[in-house]
Amino acid sequence: MTVDVERIEENKVQLKIEVESEKFAAAISNASKKVAKQVNIPGFRKGRVPKKVLENYLGKQALVDEALEGFVPGAYIEAVQEANIEPINQPQVEVVQAEEGKPLIFKATVEVKPEVKLGEYKGVEVEQESVEVSSEELDNYIEGLRQRHARLNTLEEGTVEKGDVAEIDFEGFIDGVAFEGGKGESHPLEIGSGTFIPGFEEQLIGAQVGEERDVNVTFPEEYQAENLAGKDAVFKVKVNGIKRKELPEVDDEFAKDVSEFETLEELKQDAEKRLQESAEKNAENKLKTDVVNKVVSNVDVAVPPVMVEQKLDTIFSNMEQRMQQQGISMDQYLQFAQTTKEKMREEQREEAAKGVKTDLTLEAISQKEGITATEEEVDKELEKMAAQYNQKLEDIKKVLTTQGNLDGLRYSIAMEKTIDFLVENAKVIEKEKTEEAGE
Repeated sequence: MTVDVERIEENKVQLKIEVESEKFAAAISNASKKVAKQVNIPGFRKGRVPKKVLENYLGKQALVDEALEGFVPGAYIEAVQEANIEPINQPQVEVVQAEEGKPLIFKATVEVKPEVKLGEYKGVEVEQESVEVSSEELDNYIEGLRQRHARLNTLEEGTVEKGDVAEIDFEGFIDGVAFEGGKGESHPLEIGSGTFIPGFEEQLIGAQVGEERDVNVTFPEEYQAENLAGKDAVFKVKVNGIKRKELPEVDDEFAKDVSEFETLEELKQDAEKRLQESAEKNAENKLKTDVVNKVVSNVDVAVPPVMVEQKLDTIFSNMEQRMQQQGISMDQYLQFAQTTKEKMREEQREEAAKGVKTDLTLEAISQKEGITATEEEVDKELEKMAAQYNQKLEDIKKVLTTQGNLDGLRYSIAMEKTIDFLVENAKVIEKEKTEEAGE
């Protein structure tokens, strides 16, 4: 086999592949034997039809076409390996010469991974905030426990206040006409939760049980339902009941009720430890993201649109799997979100392009630095998976190998090692933790 490579565009090449006449003749012979088992020709048993008879009965071209269908894919893969290219989509194949007794010649046009021109990736400077749990964060954690374990008491009299749960009937109107999805009955609404349209909940403050009110709101311009976005609406609301939270006292009894600890001090110590571990993990993940983003910003590469589409396919495939695990179909989600898959793809396109550039960057650095996954590292990950799914390591490995996912696991490990390499070689500047505005 001989392979000539011609770059016809920035990320597109054309391979001219020539296969020896003997190999193509053997492919035609094999195709003839296969066809002989499939056709009924008077006077001959299936599988016993001579090649010449098949040619007369079906035509030579039929046998050549059958040979091409079975032979070209393998010849193309061999040519790709010989040319040392990385295709990113399916090739467009053009047969130039396909005759028995002559070399097979065909062209394959395919897009390939783009050249990545790495910039600075060792010693990039990033800032990292010091990780320290403040007393306010600890207080907020304990307050969250109080809120989750609050008792809801039904009020016999009084008016709606912020923090109350109002049970309401409501129906929305635009220009006096009720709109779909704008009606509810006996709906529990926590005032101040921000779950309804901006301005809705505040207008119920001061209402008594049994009172009816008109609530005037304007739907946000970016509202998910396009037919409602930016529209003025009036909701006719009736308050059926009011429930008010009774928060528990923060003491040792509280600690016993909400945890396995006997004292409030033990609960606080455990909470501080958990918050610290979580903060450190978040800081580690943020540092990795900041370093990678800095490295990627120094890279020059033309991201092929086909790779962006493939990344979008992966994003939505993963999303669909997660929803299936929760018992929700993609169609149900799209209906609930009042959007379409096409619109969602467009919204995710910029992020997908960024993801492709990041992947290409990490791959290039991995290759340049010789960072790969060892068999020991692969087995370690497989052991984790085996423990998670309560299966034997050998069985997990066999399943991944059969599904063709073992190489994907090796790739993931290599990419994680590459990120760790970049972080280890970064210049991390520690800075004091900044307080949120208004604190």
